[in-house]
Amino acid sequence: MHVFGETRAGARGVRLLGQVTAVLLTAGALVIGGPGAASAEAASVCSGRPTKTVPFATGELRLYKTRQYVCALTVAKRPGARRAMAVSLQPRGGRPVVDSGRFSRQAGPVTVHALNRCVRASGTVAGRTVSTGWILC
Repeated sequence: MHVFGETRAGARGVRLLGQVTAVLLTAGALVIGGPGAASAEAASVCSGRPTKTVPFATGELRLYKTRQYVCALTVAKRPGARRAMAVSLQPRGGRPVVDSGRFSRQAGPVTVHALNRCVRASGTVAGRTVSTGWILC
């Protein structure tokens, strides 16, 4: 049977192609203009829920936790010129994971496995340092 000069299989292929195109366009719209596109800066680079924020004179140390992992990053209060920054995260009984260097906005993220373990964290921005004791136990 012919539908507008096409075979049934050809019409099915055109219909399928249209559905695939619609799905791709919809997915692209979600990625490009979906919710949160205007506030991309608000999204965190660490997964998990925010558990602790420790402010200090030149920035803040942010900690995030999932069930098994803890993630930390140090964010400068005034992003701009590159300056010495560092973030360190250590699980109890383990070695510290450190990200240091000259950054303009943030140091990190660093992640450690901390299931049923306390961690301690420290952050540095332009010579000012903040550190926690053993937390998230």
